[in-house]
Amino acid sequence: MAISSSKRKPVQDTLQHTKANIKMTKASKYHKATQKNKSKVAEMPLNEPLTSSESEGSAHSEEDDESGSDNEECKESQIKLDACWSSDGEEDELEIERKARLLDEKLEHERQDAKEEIQLNIQNNEPYHLENDNEGSHTDDATMASSERYQRIKDIIQVLLQFEERREPGKSRVQYLDTLTTDISEYFGYNRELVEMFLKIFSPAECLEFIEANEQARPLVIRTNTLKARRRDLAQHLIQRGVNLDPLAKWSKVGLKIYDSPVPIGATPEYLAGHYMLQSASSMCAVVALAPQLNERVLDMACAPGGKTTYISQLMKNTGTVIANDLKKQRLKATVANLHRLGVRNCSVCCYDGRQVPALFKGFDRVLLDAPCTGLGVISRDPSIKTQKTEKDVQRLAHLQKELLLAAIDAVDARSKTGGYIVYSTCSVMVEENEAVIDYALGKRCVKLVDPGLDHGKSGFTRYQHQRFHPSLTMSRRFYPHVHNMDGFYVAKLKKYANVLPSEQQEKQEKEEESVPMSKKEKRAHAKSAKAAMAQVDGKVTVENGGDLDEKDKEPASQQKTTKSSLSNTQTPPQKTFRKRVRGVEKSVLKKRHNGKH
Repeated sequence: MAISSSKRKPVQDTLQHTKANIKMTKASKYHKATQKNKSKVAEMPLNEPLTSSESEGSAHSEEDDESGSDNEECKESQIKLDACWSSDGEEDELEIERKARLLDEKLEHERQDAKEEIQLNIQNNEPYHLENDNEGSHTDDATMASSERYQRIKDIIQVLLQFEERREPGKSRVQYLDTLTTDISEYFGYNRELVEMFLKIFSPAECLEFIEANEQARPLVIRTNTLKARRRDLAQHLIQRGVNLDPLAKWSKVGLKIYDSPVPIGATPEYLAGHYMLQSASSMCAVVALAPQLNERVLDMACAPGGKTTYISQLMKNTGTVIANDLKKQRLKATVANLHRLGVRNCSVCCYDGRQVPALFKGFDRVLLDAPCTGLGVISRDPSIKTQKTEKDVQRLAHLQKELLLAAIDAVDARSKTGGYIVYSTCSVMVEENEAVIDYALGKRCVKLVDPGLDHGKSGFTRYQHQRFHPSLTMSRRFYPHVHNMDGFYVAKLKKYANVLPSEQQEKQEKEEESVPMSKKEKRAHAKSAKAAMAQVDGKVTVENGGDLDEKDKEPASQQKTTKSSLSNTQTPPQKTFRKRVRGVEKSVLKKRHNGKH
């Protein structure tokens, strides 16, 4: 690339200046070396003359030092010149040339990645040999090293991803899954039954990610209490105490994520003054989905230890009424303490079985049910869940959750002007505790699923194993530790549209349809359908070409006369009688067709 004369001149000046510096440095070093030799000669005794070898060695050493220093300075000058030339080239590089260079670098990087991927595929194309337990001590589950077991887990997952290409002849997918289940349960210390349930929900690769995420602690999150403080002021005070923090996320205006702190977060003056509450991000999502409004009546059916209850009062700005209920009195002590510390004044605390709440309280605008669950989404907080929970616990709690959800729906007033909503949440990832419970409630009560207003999170399941759920369950939200770096959580929002049962609602709709007066068009349409039905009964259904049916299919003339006379006498009956007549005729036609008379 050509360089302009204006840029070439400074470079030449730099070269001349560098050469002059080198010459001056050489002269000064030569002068110093000469003075040094003179001093050495003066210090030597007169009776010990300097040998020729010593003099030659000193001369050579001086020459070597001078040549080495000259080489170093030449290198430094060359580096400076290269920097000057490179900077000139970058400044003189056109935009299109820069883009072309970046594109070439990108293509070269992609080619290198493709080569590495090809090499990896070549290595992975060989069938994986699934060793049997009787082949030696190497495959013994009790004596296998943890590193070998973990490597076998990863190898089996790769085989399952490319099963047809990499499976061992004669080995089925069930055998690979059985070995994978055993290895995961042994390596991570899980109950085998739990691993089998996780593999039903996740793919093998995602199941490993989920289980590995449970081995790491979730970030510490606090919620600002806007009844007493602002998030900006609270963050400044904590930063002054040496706390490293960040805002939680875009969906939360009150959350703060704590990375590290030199002081206990649960014992700061701000905490004791009620400026914030320790609460997980997933727990906040349930209250965000509930979205309580000012001056409403809200029920928190399972409130302890009070994190969601205080957040509800915070969003309502201490207006309206909040009922905080929990079954266990011991847990209510922490709830009452948090209510006082955070300055909540619109809440009443009670201790009842949630299934009995509709008999005591009714007419709520919104109800939050954070149902008791197995806690299979918060294993990182309680590692004992790995071995204590089984499938029986899941089934037992699922039955309780269905009863509690029906009670929560019954406590809501469908005629509420601002509400009529129920939010159901659990800290479990099991389908039996989440989608199956919601699908059950959709068939037992007059409710429908609505959007919870959460942009993040994965959609709920509409099918699981052999089960098929309502399509609207995609509006529910799932949260995973390996995807969202949050506790495993489930949130669904229901809207109640009637205060009766579905069967009673259907009968009510039929009565309303009968009581509504018919228009002229509807009357003519019903009259035509009635005539066609009567014609089928009489055996006189007209074919498109104008011909009648055979004489065998016709009814006796006496019966035809009676039906015709009855039809002529009921051409303009009252509304209910007319509709009943049409329905009766249609039923008789269907019966005759079923019996094979036509």
